[in-house]
Amino acid sequence: MKTEVHVPKPQMHCTIKNIAIFGSADVDEEHPLYKDVFNVARYLAYHNYTIVNGGGPGVMDAATQGAESADGETLVVTFYPKDMPEFEGRFTKNTADKEIKTKNYIERMFGLMEHADAFVCFEGGTGTLSEWATAWLLAHLYYGNHKPLILYGEFWEKLMRVVNDHFFIGEKELSVYRIVKNEEEMITALNEFSAELADRCGLPERTKEVATES
Repeated sequence: MKTEVHVPKPQMHCTIKNIAIFGSADVDEEHPLYKDVFNVARYLAYHNYTIVNGGGPGVMDAATQGAESADGETLVVTFYPKDMPEFEGRFTKNTADKEIKTKNYIERMFGLMEHADAFVCFEGGTGTLSEWATAWLLAHLYYGNHKPLILYGEFWEKLMRVVNDHFFIGEKELSVYRIVKNEEEMITALNEFSAELADRCGLPERTKEVATES
C-alpha cells in the first residue's frame, strides 16, 4: 500500500505566532530541563504565542503545561503507533486545546513543521535531532521564505562547532538560527527574527518587536 506524506509547502511568513518546542520525552517534572521548558512556554503563552508540540511526555508535556498555566493556546500534532515500541506516542496528561492526528511518524514530524512559524529546540535524543535537522534543512531549502530556529542551551555551542567543522555548512544556513543560553537571550533572538520577518514583508516598524515585560 502506497503512503503519501504531506511535505510543507513554502509560503510567506511575516509574523511569528505558533512556536513549536522540541526536546526529550524522557524527563519528569522534577528535571531541570522540564522546568526550563515549562517557564519558557509560560512566558511565550503569556505574550500570546501558541505553543505547538508532539503531544508526548517530557519536554512536550512541559511545553503544554507551561502554556496552559498562562491561559495560553496549545496545539499538539500526534501519532498513535501500533508497532513502534521505542516511540513514546501520545501522553494522556498532555491535554492541549487542539489535537491534529497523523498516520505515521514522518507525517507527524512534517505536521509539526507546517503548523509552526518558528522552532525552539531543547536538549533531547534522536527524535529531537531529527526534528532539529529537518527544521534546519527546510529553513535552508526555503531560505528567504523560511521559519527561524532557536537552539536553547549552552551545549548547542559545542555541538554546532562540531557540525560546522565536519559538514559543508554555508552562511545562509548559519543565519537561520540563534543559540541562546537563557530566557533573556531567547527574547532577544525572537525580537531579531520578528524584525527580519517584518522587513521581509514590509510591515510597519511597530510590528517588529516582541513585548519583553514579564
